[in-house]
Amino acid sequence: MPLSELNRYRSTAQLTKSDLDHLNFFEMLSQEVSDKFKNDEEEQYVSPYSYLEKAAVLQEARIFNDPQAVRENPRKCCTVIAQLLHLQNTGQTLSSTEATEVFFGVTKLFMSDDASLRRMVYLFIKEVAENCNPDDVIIVTSSLTKDMTCDVDLYRANALRVLTRIVDSAMLGAIERYVKQAVVDSSSQVSSAALVSATHLFQSSPECAAIVKRWISETTEATSSSNEMVQFHAIQLLYQIKAHDRLGVSKLVTQFSQRGSMMSPMAIVLLARYTCKLMSDEINEGRSTGGIQGGSPLVRNGYRFLEASLRHKSELVVFEAARAICNLPSVSSN
Repeated sequence: MPLSELNRYRSTAQLTKSDLDHLNFFEMLSQEVSDKFKNDEEEQYVSPYSYLEKAAVLQEARIFNDPQAVRENPRKCCTVIAQLLHLQNTGQTLSSTEATEVFFGVTKLFMSDDASLRRMVYLFIKEVAENCNPDDVIIVTSSLTKDMTCDVDLYRANALRVLTRIVDSAMLGAIERYVKQAVVDSSSQVSSAALVSATHLFQSSPECAAIVKRWISETTEATSSSNEMVQFHAIQLLYQIKAHDRLGVSKLVTQFSQRGSMMSPMAIVLLARYTCKLMSDEINEGRSTGGIQGGSPLVRNGYRFLEASLRHKSELVVFEAARAICNLPSVSSN
């Protein structure tokens, strides 16, 4: 109870000594809690990176050139990379010369076997590569390709993500074999990373998109994975590849909605969205007449799939199916 209400209650009620003792106790307790939270609010959080100076951080980044320091103190290297990324993300961008110099220093950190440092190296390369000379970025492709074919799933997945962000269509042709193998890899972490990387490549340029379209058989195989996230990413990539082929999208939706092999709720949500779009286009463009249940086979099968999805055990699927049905054109209130 707030202190103002306690005081008002004290002045208007007929209280015994015991009641007054209880009120005094609660008043003291309420005041202590109020003071505690008041102090917490007054103490504002200050980021440890608030007062970083670019010159000082670049000076500390010279540790990357000392193999012994890198080997003995990988935690210090992680901190310096975090500071460099903070400068990059807060508007204190590195000049082309500074970025190239630091980039070369970071590439020397591949000699370390520390897992945390290696992940920071991947992150830095992905974030800073755009500010560096493309000819300089090519230097790290050999190290990334080596990591992409190693036995450590964590390195393979992260190397895939970074490598596909810095290659062009010419370089993609050289590593295409590795990426296709990764799409159907037994490790769900590697497979999912390869599918996401393929999605980014497909959107990067028409030349890369033409290469990714050749991976359709591997992507279709990935939809049979037992991992829900791999299924989700595989369906997403398949749709992107076939998005401009109405017949291809129709076969995709029909195949996976009727087969019932999709275990991933997120993949089924995508199928519901694609089904809704197909049905809407079919009705709006005049290829289906007679309403939802009396229309073309595509519309009838799509509606059966959406209706069955309303009984799915995942609330995510149920909500998406209901939303899709409500958004269908010419749908009746029944």
